[in-house]
Amino acid sequence: MKWHTTRFVINLATPKVMGIVNVTPDSFSDGGRYASTAAALRHCEKLVKDGADILDIGGESSRPGAQPLDMKEELARVVPVVREAVKLGVPVSIDTYKPKVMQAVLDLGVDIINDIWALRWTDPNAIGVSMDGVQVVSRHAGCGVCLMHMHGEPRTMQVATMEGDVVPQVQSFLERAAVILQQQGVQKHRIAIDPGIGFGKTVAQNFELLARQRQVRTGGYALVVGWSRKSSLAAVTGTSLASVATLDVRERLVPSVAAALLAAERGANIVRVHDVRETVQALKVLSAIN
Repeated sequence: MKWHTTRFVINLATPKVMGIVNVTPDSFSDGGRYASTAAALRHCEKLVKDGADILDIGGESSRPGAQPLDMKEELARVVPVVREAVKLGVPVSIDTYKPKVMQAVLDLGVDIINDIWALRWTDPNAIGVSMDGVQVVSRHAGCGVCLMHMHGEPRTMQVATMEGDVVPQVQSFLERAAVILQQQGVQKHRIAIDPGIGFGKTVAQNFELLARQRQVRTGGYALVVGWSRKSSLAAVTGTSLASVATLDVRERLVPSVAAALLAAERGANIVRVHDVRETVQALKVLSAIN
């Protein structure tokens, strides 16, 4: 399987590592650490050196309870970083749901749009007809796109979580989102899907998605999975969420790498992680027996 993006065709014969770059002051895991352009770029360079196959840059926190960020502020955070990151020789993804931000970074050469809203978001303050995410992606010559499942929205998603068997619900949602995009002319090999661990799901539901992950990975789409530093890992390891959200590597590293390894073993093509070097090492061990 190969994932076609703006500048790169990513060979998914082996699992790939997507390194997270949060250009935010309020991320749940490393908020503020890479909020400046210079710090974010240094982190990008470090992740590439550590073995990241893809960089995923985000300017707005999607932690539970997060408030929406003004578009101009998001652009001010991510554009300077993206402008330099596209020179690092690896695919660059942008974690955004705003169509105007998507268009701005695509114009700078970004390879992948990674959208927690699966291109469904519309600007409530827009006057008249405004372009949506589906239009931005479908009008681009070849960018990759990752469609994620989210129940509700970041402000409220953990207040009223999903009910019933989440696996068929998530699979059906992602299939519909991918079909809508293909109907607008986007080739299947440009599309990846993400079950959205932690986005409106209970701890048990998140682990059910991991246990039955191959049922989500239907339709032949590349599968992206992100377990890194999620609160569900704290719940099952007896670690407090507060310590997961701090910089205590000893508390967060092992559960995150273990979850990434389990996801890869169950068919994830790309694992989205903070701890790139350690995840790359773990995946090499897995590949030695495959």
